[in-house]
Amino acid sequence: MAPDSTFVLLDGSRQTTADMKGRVTLVNFWATSCAPCIAEMPQLIATHNRYKAQGFDTVAVAMRYDPPSYVVNYSQTRQLPFKVAIDNTGTIARDWGNVERTPTAYLVNKRGEIVKSYVGELEFSALHLLIEKLLADTPG
Repeated sequence: MAPDSTFVLLDGSRQTTADMKGRVTLVNFWATSCAPCIAEMPQLIATHNRYKAQGFDTVAVAMRYDPPSYVVNYSQTRQLPFKVAIDNTGTIARDWGNVERTPTAYLVNKRGEIVKSYVGELEFSALHLLIEKLLADTPG
């Protein structure tokens, strides 16, 4: 199961892991100083936009060491279409298995179970196939 976490989003609102139930969610740990993270961001945006109407969500969690002003600036200038959270205490990274390397991502199914974890850049064609499979799955 995905750990019980509270994400504080850039707009000041909060989302919990429990709020993700019923949706397929990619939780992506990243940093503005991480070249591979920035390199994959256009594909993350495209993936989010491609599947969001079908019940897919993305939460981009900026690492504790990432200056919040950099995260806000990057999110605004790139018009990131998904939720962006700042893990200013490092608690979320700890809860999700002591994430230290970026990018690290977790794909969570509609039941709140971690289906796959990724360390390093995502392989988007394989990710898309898995997202499609999970979106078609009806939680029982």
